[in-house]
Amino acid sequence: MNKNIDLIYFNAGGGHRASARALEAVLKNSHPHWNVRLVNLFEVLDSRQVYKRVTGVAPEEFYNRQLAKGWTMAMTPELRILQAFIRLTHQVMVKRLQEHWIETEPDMVVSLVPNFNRAMYESLVSSLPGVPYVTILTDLADNAPHFWIEKNQQQHFICGTDKAVEQARAAGHPDSHIHASSGMLLHPDFYKKPDIDRREQLIAAGFDPNKPVGLVMFGGHGSKTMIKIAKQLSDVQMIYICGHNAALAKKIGKMQTRAHKLVEGFTTQMPIFMEMADFFIGKPGPGSISEAIRKDMPVIIVCNKWTMIQERYNGEWVTDNGLGIVLPSFAKINKAVHHLLENLESYRERVKAQNNQAVFEVPDILARILAQNEIAEQAPLPSASTTN
Repeated sequence: MNKNIDLIYFNAGGGHRASARALEAVLKNSHPHWNVRLVNLFEVLDSRQVYKRVTGVAPEEFYNRQLAKGWTMAMTPELRILQAFIRLTHQVMVKRLQEHWIETEPDMVVSLVPNFNRAMYESLVSSLPGVPYVTILTDLADNAPHFWIEKNQQQHFICGTDKAVEQARAAGHPDSHIHASSGMLLHPDFYKKPDIDRREQLIAAGFDPNKPVGLVMFGGHGSKTMIKIAKQLSDVQMIYICGHNAALAKKIGKMQTRAHKLVEGFTTQMPIFMEMADFFIGKPGPGSISEAIRKDMPVIIVCNKWTMIQERYNGEWVTDNGLGIVLPSFAKINKAVHHLLENLESYRERVKAQNNQAVFEVPDILARILAQNEIAEQAPLPSASTTN
């Protein structure tokens, strides 16, 4: 039977959209009878783009511009302001979402976004009772309160770490509604074997295949931090992915280095570049960390007051699992890189032990939730007892 499966995402940060698309790609192969629909939450809540017409910029664009400029310190108080606004407009959002669910009739709603799960859940159960609601955490842990895990909601959670499972349990949710996966959702391209030999790739790109290669990436718009890193690592073979920041790519490309470097702009071939590299330097985001580890690369990241509050656990997770080095800043990146390279094999062993198969596990979890829900709906109501 065809089922309408709605994957709810938004474009703030890019990771939620990437996770939704990764899951969509696998679901279309594993469950071709499902009608998988990607739903941008902000397009539902503000279909007439009132916010953009008034302010001149969509809320997602404002957030992404802050990320591109590195203005992350202000995001912690901004998060609390956003959550207060969500509480203030809760009933308005619930009403708009109720209309959407009734119009589109999903058989399951899967949220891949934080902050809005209370409004989405309440609107769904009040308009389409019995339709299961699932939240997939695209962060390594929750940032309570009211971020990923809401209390007093009869819903399901899919958690990629033991920490997140513990948080869902501590919030009062039963084990039957908490489902563990082996990591974050990654696009299936990260699981494909490369078409050509890695050694041949390195030689073709101008690298010495007998020496290590590092990869630096700071999201789709790069970061000026990459210039500081490039200056310190002139003696190490490096790949710099600058995203849409052409000026940054040009500046790094002109820098004189003792070791070979490769500078790329925006690319859809990240799995290939990661296949070429031996270690990763970048933001402490759950997506980039997980992608690097999937490609057997230990990571070097920073955790400090500039780190977004929802990503601060990521450094703890990297340290606890011995998957790389967490620094207070990139001021001593050269020293950190050479320490990592001296111990590369031991780091690699621990990285390889992280066998993240989440994107292939989640479809089965969703199928089980649907099946259990159907059984519950078909179960006869208990007959009322009578007395003579």
